Amino acid sequence: MKNESKRNLYLKVRLSQEEMDAIKRKFENSGMDSLSDFVRAMIFEDYIVQMDGNELRQIHKLASNIASSINQISVRVNSTGRIYDNEIAEIKDGVNKLWQPLNFLQTKILQLKH
Repeated sequence: MKNESKRNLYLKVRLSQEEMDAIKRKFENSGMDSLSDFVRAMIFEDYIVQMDGNELRQIHKLASNIASSINQISVRVNSTGRIYDNEIAEIKDGVNKLWQPLNFLQTKILQLKH
């Protein structure tokens, strides 16, 4: 189906103005370049997911910060045998900040199934 050279048929669909406006809004929010590609994706793939790169980068940054903190603590514990309560508190705070966007992302993904 991906072979565009075989696309020689035309499909005509009647829509109300409200339906067309809704399709155009969804198309504009999809980030896709072609309305035809958008409609085919909606028909054959059931849904289109637009990911916000900034939100994903923020999740990655939070996870990296937590990993770095854990690594620094483990190096110190291995060399000195000491661990500080404020460092554990910082890690817990980072994990709590990480869970918020992950829970939001999970909610959105689960909504796609229905």
